[in-house]
Amino acid sequence: MGKSSRRQGREWRAALWCARHPLVTSLPVSVGASAATFGPVTTSAVAAGLGVGLLSWYRGHPDSFDHLLLPRLRAARRRWWSYAGHRWSRALRDCDLTREHRQTQVERVPRILRVRSVTPSIDMVDVLMVGGQTLRMWQDQAEPLADALRAHHLVVLKIRPQTVRLVIERTDPFGDAAPIDAMPIAEDSADVDLTAVPLGETEFGEEWTEQLIGRHWLNAGVTGSGKGSLMWSTLRGVGPMIRDGLVRVRMVDPKGGMETGAAAPLFFEHSSCTTADGTSDLSSGVDVIESWRDDMKKRQKDLRDAGLRKFTVSRETPLDVLMVDELAMLSAYGDSQSVKRALRLIAEGMTQGRAPGFSFVAYVQEPTKEVVPIRDLFTTRICLALTSANHVNAVLGDGMLEAGALAHEIPLGTHAGVGFVKHEKSRHPRRVRAANQTDEDIAELVRTCSPEQPPDNVVPLRDEAVA
Repeated sequence: MGKSSRRQGREWRAALWCARHPLVTSLPVSVGASAATFGPVTTSAVAAGLGVGLLSWYRGHPDSFDHLLLPRLRAARRRWWSYAGHRWSRALRDCDLTREHRQTQVERVPRILRVRSVTPSIDMVDVLMVGGQTLRMWQDQAEPLADALRAHHLVVLKIRPQTVRLVIERTDPFGDAAPIDAMPIAEDSADVDLTAVPLGETEFGEEWTEQLIGRHWLNAGVTGSGKGSLMWSTLRGVGPMIRDGLVRVRMVDPKGGMETGAAAPLFFEHSSCTTADGTSDLSSGVDVIESWRDDMKKRQKDLRDAGLRKFTVSRETPLDVLMVDELAMLSAYGDSQSVKRALRLIAEGMTQGRAPGFSFVAYVQEPTKEVVPIRDLFTTRICLALTSANHVNAVLGDGMLEAGALAHEIPLGTHAGVGFVKHEKSRHPRRVRAANQTDEDIAELVRTCSPEQPPDNVVPLRDEAVA
């Protein structure tokens, strides 16, 4: 069948529009039918009653109203005020995202399928692209389209064939917000979920949690970006399980233990990578890593002898977490013997540690391939403020910069703790902010969550006589 050069009739286009927007068309029809059937007084009384009910809900229970109804009302308002009619078509036309039909010469405008306003600052708009358009075309026009829509930032994601999702950030969700207070410490180990350790908030205003058990984390960010907040939030989230012996943390701090030394009672093993007189000694840190690897091998044997394929968290078989605060010293900048030994032990633990319950968490400032040669083994990657755009894809994976993870543009200072997270099976980065951790918060963590019987194998920060 050939294609006609005539355009579809207006009445058919109007009918299709009504079919696509049943709520908009059915509301006035329902009001008119009610007025004709029951009279205008009855119809007005019902409408007034609904209005009073909504007002009572708004004033009486803000939590449920803001969660259930307000996002829908906000989405409807923005759908018809910001993303409809000439405003929408003009914005796309200015960004060369419309097409002209070759036969009818009629302008073809990508159609909005759905609008969600998940927070006051972020809209998610699903758009049906016109024929001949690709995801790359829309991503190339993301910046001018954000300006045309008067948005702070815009990210284009592909959700299915011929359909893209515009994540429109109308204002910076963390721009004027005060730092997030430290999460409260759970009272009991039973209240801790190792598949959802609380770290802060997401850009959607929800609690940001990450799975620790069965995962390896890479945390990257320049000095002052908030890596310390990430580390202490993680320890705070599992604090009761540390206290009860269900989680065992080994800390290697090649920076001399200035930040982690005060919390040494929390750790099963702690190395500041220094000798008693303050001289750098990476071998002591590598010894802790080797101890972590050796315990993994022992547990593998125990599970195999017991006929088990996977461990269960208990005092006998705790989740064993190795943390390295500044991986670069042990992966690139240290002496060659220590670097080679550390990388071999860490890689062995990362490739075999999931089933027996051994996780690795690393913090690094320069996430290049030379500094982090084992980065492909990390299943969860968190990227705070960085100095180079190239570092973003190095941490989160190829294409994440283009997907909107502009970590190199995050300002320091007021935006400490703000970054992006990428999971192993996800194609899209999420913006997050880690909770701020003060000295008082850290002292509270050490005071309430240190094991009752401190382990004997803590490597001291320095000799008492020197201190």
